[in-house]
Amino acid sequence: MFVPLHDENVLKSISFPYVTVGLIIANVIVFVFEVMGLSEAVIASFAIVPAELVSTAGMLGSGEMPDQSIAIPERFTLLSYMFFHGDILHLAGNMLFLWVFGDNVEDAMGHIRFLLFYLLCGVFAGFVHAVMMPGSPNPLIGASGAVAGVISAYLMLHPRVRVWVLAFQFIPLRLSAAVVLGVWILTQFIMIMLPEVGPVAWYAHIGGLIAGAVLVVIFKRRDVPLFDKGLRVA
Repeated sequence: MFVPLHDENVLKSISFPYVTVGLIIANVIVFVFEVMGLSEAVIASFAIVPAELVSTAGMLGSGEMPDQSIAIPERFTLLSYMFFHGDILHLAGNMLFLWVFGDNVEDAMGHIRFLLFYLLCGVFAGFVHAVMMPGSPNPLIGASGAVAGVISAYLMLHPRVRVWVLAFQFIPLRLSAAVVLGVWILTQFIMIMLPEVGPVAWYAHIGGLIAGAVLVVIFKRRDVPLFDKGLRVA
């Protein structure tokens, strides 16, 4: 519903969001390799396949795994899956949200803590998806779970900050982050209640949201308040 363009939220503790930009560059580089000819089998090697991950963890009976072009330990895919994307729109959507909201979350945590936060959100998102769909043979790729953690953290840190968005893809609006991100979060919970959830990994989004809401309290600097405490909005 809302496509974020820019937030009115200046950096306070860091001069440049090196980790946010670095993550975007890393995702773009991996996607370039994808379009240059990586086979579906190779990409699936780095993806989370719930039926394989859960089986490897001992929660289901073991059974034969399909042949893969690259032998990747299944637990490693909890990290690798978040750097691959299905198409350019998948990549662009995730990177846009990361660009608009990631810098301020990085500002609130510092570079190293933010990188660890982002990766942990992605790992937990992938794990939740696998646990909720343990028999699925479909590969899961994309940074959506990790980005959902960033969205959740931003909402807890800066709900009153104004964000410029495109509503319905073409109407420019200036709204509070609470409205923009609250609508996005509500949509995720609504979608998992529908009979047919479709190809989108909604459970991964929910897992990332939960991880972000919990970890932001742990990873933020001690002098950074939650919920824009003390902020005056014009």
